[in-house]
Amino acid sequence: MNILRALTAAGLCLAIAVPALAQQERTIRFGHLNNPDHPVSFGVKRFAEILSNKSGGKMKVQEFPSNQLGNEQQQQSALQGGVQQMYSPATTSLAGIVKEFGLIDFPFAVNSFAQADALLDGPLGKTLISKLPEKGLVALGYWDLGFRNVTNSRQPITKAEDLAGLKIRVIPNPVFLDTFRAFKANPVPMPFAELYGALESKAVDGQENPFAVILSNKFYEVQKYVSATNHVYAANILLVSKKFWDQLTPVEQKWMQEAADESRAYQRQVSRAAAQKAVGDLQAKGAQFNEVSPAEQARMRQIAQPALEKFSAQYDPAVVKLYNDELARIRKQ
Repeated sequence: MNILRALTAAGLCLAIAVPALAQQERTIRFGHLNNPDHPVSFGVKRFAEILSNKSGGKMKVQEFPSNQLGNEQQQQSALQGGVQQMYSPATTSLAGIVKEFGLIDFPFAVNSFAQADALLDGPLGKTLISKLPEKGLVALGYWDLGFRNVTNSRQPITKAEDLAGLKIRVIPNPVFLDTFRAFKANPVPMPFAELYGALESKAVDGQENPFAVILSNKFYEVQKYVSATNHVYAANILLVSKKFWDQLTPVEQKWMQEAADESRAYQRQVSRAAAQKAVGDLQAKGAQFNEVSPAEQARMRQIAQPALEKFSAQYDPAVVKLYNDELARIRKQ
């Protein structure tokens, strides 16, 4: 009889425990600015697949590419307000809320993907991520966007002087504005969604983006010259609404972080292969392509140096020191 009572009690406990352990179904609205054929979109799809597998299908990702949920600022605000769950912008868009993210935008800081990964996956990238929760955002890591390059409708860019007088659309970011002013260009801040129309109407002469973005958005239709300036390494960052994150169980948070970590290597590989292929595709579409020599890139960095010193003086000195220490370390590797 005692055994029967014990078994009955155990059964009741189990019946109570099972619903408590069952995971709630969640749908994650994941927005970004890029088209469905872009490596960021491939990264979202891989992230979704891994997260679905880990959660037994309980956590579903609904992708909204191509500015469907709004421009950079609108999607960032939607995350902070808890209306949207995930977003993957370029890190440049975060400099408005954590100004030290501007360090990633310093021109000609890294000259290889290995250096870029070491900088972002190491102490500097983690320190920047740690500043986001107080702004209503949680970051799960960095994806590849690629080295940024200038296109324009007027002439090849082979040296700093070739930028003089050109109206170049840039991300609304102080570092980009001052960098291009140092080259005597006329930088025009503008949301990405408005860019193609501005190039087509000649409201601006050119723009700067990674090769895969240039190809995916068909800028070659309205831009004749593609110049491999490689002036800034650009990364996308995986952002989660903190309001949403705080609703998740520790297990769900762990799945999300693991899915981000596991999708990162794939996304970077796809992105870098796409960038390499995009150069040939752009030339096949009629774009006139030219390289910028390493010596000229070094010279351009020196021209921009006063702007970089100005921003360094405005940032947290401890973060600036970490940035410089990390650059010195990775350049020796």
